[in-house]
Amino acid sequence: MKRFFTGFAIAFITILSAVQAKAQFGVSDISRLRNYESERSSSYDRAGGNDDSYVLKAGGSLTLFDETGPAEIRHIWITIDSPEAYHLKKIVLRMYWDGEKTPSVEVPIGDFFGLGLGNYTVFHSALLVVAPDKALNAYFPMPFAHSGRIVVTNEGEKDAGDFYFNIDWVKLQSLPADSAYFHAQYRQCTPCKGWYHGNFYGNNFHEAHEDPRWKNVSGEGNYKFLQAQGDGQFIGVTLSILQNQWGGWNEGDEMMWVDGEKDPRIHGTGGEDYFNGAWGFTNLFSFPLTGLTAFDGWEAGSRFSHYRWHLEAPVRFHKSFTASIEDGHANLRSDNMFSVAYWYQTEPHGEFPALPPVELRIPKMIFVGGPGQDPNMK
Repeated sequence: MKRFFTGFAIAFITILSAVQAKAQFGVSDISRLRNYESERSSSYDRAGGNDDSYVLKAGGSLTLFDETGPAEIRHIWITIDSPEAYHLKKIVLRMYWDGEKTPSVEVPIGDFFGLGLGNYTVFHSALLVVAPDKALNAYFPMPFAHSGRIVVTNEGEKDAGDFYFNIDWVKLQSLPADSAYFHAQYRQCTPCKGWYHGNFYGNNFHEAHEDPRWKNVSGEGNYKFLQAQGDGQFIGVTLSILQNQWGGWNEGDEMMWVDGEKDPRIHGTGGEDYFNGAWGFTNLFSFPLTGLTAFDGWEAGSRFSHYRWHLEAPVRFHKSFTASIEDGHANLRSDNMFSVAYWYQTEPHGEFPALPPVELRIPKMIFVGGPGQDPNMK
């Protein structure tokens, strides 16, 4: 028992150290006085009452943060009371650094906080926390040299009558010379363009083996959750999936290309492996660097949500970076995928894909044929 506990303690300390290597503070140096001014931007009632929220009107916007630097945001807390169905998919969060014209963050607010299926779940990770009830927290350090601005826009049809927020930040004397800017980008495929609609009940892919597309060496057809240009490092992804077919999306490999190299620098072994699980999924889990926060089976209509933080070794790139994953082995499936990629880089950043319209962001099953949908299949 002692040997087991010692091994567990060492493993836990290793994980904790990996997290604290990029954390904003560690227990070992919490007694050291910091050289910054503590600040907060908040929705509190300026009149001294208890009306501590704003109204985010349908079609309207709110500026949550508009400050000058050098500074760094350390924590964002938001909670929303809205009668709008799927308001987490319909309210868009944007962040701008140093007067840039296009945002470095442009994401539906739920997806930003790891809720890519549009409903609330509770989980705890090193960088994102969703606490009871409907409390959205982000702990990404967000430095800026001259100015930082955060805006939310309601693309729904109903007012969010109670929009609360606290943004904790620090005013600095200067930024370290190697500071990079925080970025987050939303993407989706609804559905992904799978090529196989035969019988893969029971993971029987005999017919698919005859197709030359079964061997995906190039990554053609992969779901790309990030294509970035510049000098930076990839720190992680949240990925949510609504399956259109029976079986599991998770046989797909992750592939990442660095600086325009022909072959992927990083090539993994499967979806659950990338999210640090194994042998498929059976239970929800929520750890500092990885988690499965939604899972309800393998039928058509099943839902998955995951996160993976590369705090132990952010993926470094100097010119360009592409991160992708297959939907099922060699992209034979046709599921719905929703993702947010998170990274840091120097500016300027590359062009973001256009944000899909509201009606296309709502998770819903789509008829694509194949197992779970084809009435001729038993």
